[in-house]
Amino acid sequence: MSDVIYDFDVVVIGAGHAGCEAALAAARLGAKTALLTMSCDMVAAMSCNPAIGGVAKGQIVREIDALGGEMGRVIDETGIQFRMLNRTKGPAMHSPRAQADKKAYQFAMKWRVEQQENLTLRQEVVEGLDVGRVEKLAHVSAVRVNGGAVYRAKAVVITTGTFLQAIMHTGEAKASGGRAGEGTTTGLSHTLTELGFELRRFKTGTPCRINGRTIDFSATQEQLGDDEPQPFSFLTDAIIQPQMSCHLTETNERVHDLIRANLHRAPMYSGQIQSTGPRYCPSIEDKVVRFADKTAHHIFLEPEGRHTCEYYCNGISTSLPRDVQEELVHLIPGLERAEIMRYGYAVEYDFAPPTQLHATLETKQVEGLYFAGQINGTTGYEEAAGQGLLAGANAALKIANQPPLILDRSQAYLGVMIDDLVTKGVDEPYRMFTSRAEYRLLLRHDNADRRLTPIGARVGLASAERVRRWEAHEAAIAAASELAVKKFHQGHSLEEWLRRPETEWLDVCEFSEEARSLNLPALAAKQLSIEAKYAGYIRRQTVTIERQEQVDTVRIPDTFDFYACPQLRAEAKEKFTRVRPRHVGQASRISGITPADLAVLMLYLTEPARMAT
Repeated sequence: MSDVIYDFDVVVIGAGHAGCEAALAAARLGAKTALLTMSCDMVAAMSCNPAIGGVAKGQIVREIDALGGEMGRVIDETGIQFRMLNRTKGPAMHSPRAQADKKAYQFAMKWRVEQQENLTLRQEVVEGLDVGRVEKLAHVSAVRVNGGAVYRAKAVVITTGTFLQAIMHTGEAKASGGRAGEGTTTGLSHTLTELGFELRRFKTGTPCRINGRTIDFSATQEQLGDDEPQPFSFLTDAIIQPQMSCHLTETNERVHDLIRANLHRAPMYSGQIQSTGPRYCPSIEDKVVRFADKTAHHIFLEPEGRHTCEYYCNGISTSLPRDVQEELVHLIPGLERAEIMRYGYAVEYDFAPPTQLHATLETKQVEGLYFAGQINGTTGYEEAAGQGLLAGANAALKIANQPPLILDRSQAYLGVMIDDLVTKGVDEPYRMFTSRAEYRLLLRHDNADRRLTPIGARVGLASAERVRRWEAHEAAIAAASELAVKKFHQGHSLEEWLRRPETEWLDVCEFSEEARSLNLPALAAKQLSIEAKYAGYIRRQTVTIERQEQVDTVRIPDTFDFYACPQLRAEAKEKFTRVRPRHVGQASRISGITPADLAVLMLYLTEPARMAT
């Protein structure tokens, strides 16, 4: 019996947050796209925290939206609580975050996938890849699925999350699966290994979920959403749905003593789990051991939706045995009579060190094959979605013989993340922080559209409506900026007034009829005020970027032979060859590379004749 064959331009494997954005981006750029998932009921599932955004993550969501992605629009539609974090700090640190109605988010994203032209959603279990060779270069040609069917494709994007040879741990109990109640996939890992990819293991975890009906909220602290919630998407005019409360409680010494007494039953400490977990989202076992001087750790009780009693216990991720989890929960204020609906567990899974990728997220080993999400060693829905959008877009652009979409570190948090991954690699699950971005004052959440919508429009990701709104936004800021320079009050220009810490655009409107007549929208007014107040710092960062661009313009040819540079240290030759930096700027960020290495490299790049001597 012959195989059933389907023909597509792009096949995306995995329909999580990375897979959905990848498939939508590829389809919107005109590629006939298939999105394959083990279960059509779990499209865009929130495996862990039912929330989108947070510190630096909120900036990423705004950037995904600015480029034409869907995550921001979906959370605006299905969020149940919105908060702007770090309000007491400077604008570069402000980060939007929203609790999601978990199932509503899934269905809203699945609806967009199903409605998208050029996109086919299929329930399939992937067994492996077909890879051919064109002039000695490996090139992916098809995806094979369980049952014998073959999906021929010009490009494949792998977004398998935690499902590659995944094992779940709850105490001494182990089970195959990348998420509770679901299975795992082994064939794809074997295929990747056979193709020469290096695979390693990481670990992540999740806390228990409890029935809200059994929580004593009087013993907890209520946490409300913002009075005026701010949308994630530039296309959302306002958040109009009612918000739900979260609640705060904490652990105590009795909880910590219980955990210490049972560490020998915790897989991370018994030796059952050998993999590295996320440093910045540790299990409660890790917290108790690493921060032994702390007598309490916060626990955020977060509702999972409007039509469920289930609450997520943010702060007590654990893989302790069930009986210990029961006792632990009942020692926490407000949870003395709580009923556990789902127990916490840890997951070990395969990932591919991301130095095996180009900046487009295409693999160096196999042309036309792209990786996005946790397979690259990252953690978080937002990081995954951002990678998915860029990988899907680049797959479609390559097929269409168009220039790739590569963002610089000075353009976006997404650019910082991709550069970190492909240049430095990872030795623990990668999470984005504002501190990773050296130009973070320029990469604020409020100006994501100004930075990236022109790029989204250029490559074809941004819709006509988005471009129209962006152009109107730019025109409003330009008119206000021109007025602010020319119009004076009490001997000072309006721009000079805006530089004062206590003065905002609305204050200026009180003494300027012309400013008032502009009817400047709130977002435009905010950006104008921020950029006036931080003009000096912004100028300095701009100068730094211009200097860095001069270094980045020194390109390194794809065929450059680093081993033909005898003055280079052996370590530098090995690292340059493994990473294959695109330019000297990227080469400078490789771990272990010294200024002397760069000086030698520059010598050979600027004087090619030396290569022959």
